[in-house]
Amino acid sequence: MPLIHISLRAGKPEAYREAIFDGLYRAMRETFGVPEDDQFMTITEHDAASFRYGASYYGIARSQDLLLIQISAMNTRRAAQKKALYRRMAELLRESPGIRPEDVFVNIVEGAPENWSLGLGLAQYAQEDRPFWNWKRLRGYPL
Repeated sequence: MPLIHISLRAGKPEAYREAIFDGLYRAMRETFGVPEDDQFMTITEHDAASFRYGASYYGIARSQDLLLIQISAMNTRRAAQKKALYRRMAELLRESPGIRPEDVFVNIVEGAPENWSLGLGLAQYAQEDRPFWNWKRLRGYPL
């Protein structure tokens, strides 16, 4: 159940932003095993004065097309899965909408399962709300 926030410079067309959503969702499905329709993402656009970044930090040449992607997720993924996610995001965003891998900056913020409420005032992933896990299992979702 990742929650993704994307920040970028203002002015990109809707199709560009949709391609970002599609690429990130596909990468999450392929590497993190997120269920179908598990899509919770926002894009925030910033003017030049409100979007600062290190253009060459860590020896990576970034451009004005930089995406800052922050993913909130449960602390259940291994390092290998995270590395696969970073790689796949860069590949898919290069394909469409044409973002250079140097401009794909990703940060994952992890939390415990009980830190999530998907609605209804419940902590669906928490131990005490385990009936939700049975619901997931019956529908073939990864646990």
